[in-house]
Amino acid sequence: MPEATPEELEHARLKGLARKFFAQSWIFVRGVPAMEFLPPEGPAEVAFAGRSNVGKSSLINALTAAKGLARTSNTPGRTQELNFFVQDGDYEGGVPPLALVDMPGYGFAKAPKAAVDAWTQLIFSYLQGRSTLKRVFVLIDSRHGLKKNDEEVLDLLDKAAVSYQLVLTKTDKIKPPALVRLEAETLQKISKRAAAFPNLVSTSSEKGHGVDDLKAAILFAIGGG
Repeated sequence: MPEATPEELEHARLKGLARKFFAQSWIFVRGVPAMEFLPPEGPAEVAFAGRSNVGKSSLINALTAAKGLARTSNTPGRTQELNFFVQDGDYEGGVPPLALVDMPGYGFAKAPKAAVDAWTQLIFSYLQGRSTLKRVFVLIDSRHGLKKNDEEVLDLLDKAAVSYQLVLTKTDKIKPPALVRLEAETLQKISKRAAAFPNLVSTSSEKGHGVDDLKAAILFAIGGG
């Protein structure tokens, strides 16, 4: 059996730290319907973006091992606010080290146009004006791959110079050879994007696949470990 590379050893170390980091209790702080309701900037933040019904809330629940923390629904467009979650504990100065932000899903055409416009403006304003935001994890449904509205969001993130990383969701719904092809195709599509992190994470909230890898990616993004 070949010895692990230094990169593999470092990833394993980071995954171990990340498991402990995420094992703490998490709480919902607030839902933010407009920029003036944002909580004060404090801990590092990572945000989760994606098309409606891509599985953002389910993935946050899997990360935090809290089944009901983020509200999930089979109805696209359920999340209409920026929902903030932090670790529930005593930290230096009372400031927890990380906030997870569940963003409103985009691409839900059946919602009233005014609502879609309001949600879109909220997302874009937050992305461009939040200094504590360390990375956006853009979720892509592995059954469909990158769609036009995903590309439009990536264009915005590139323009705003907001670091982002792609996360494939629901990978248990496709066969392993199809997943390998999708990973390669997706990496090729983002290879020349200025703000894209050059690795992606493949996950299944239902089966737990890749969740520890995503925890490690988050810890790396905020400078932990």
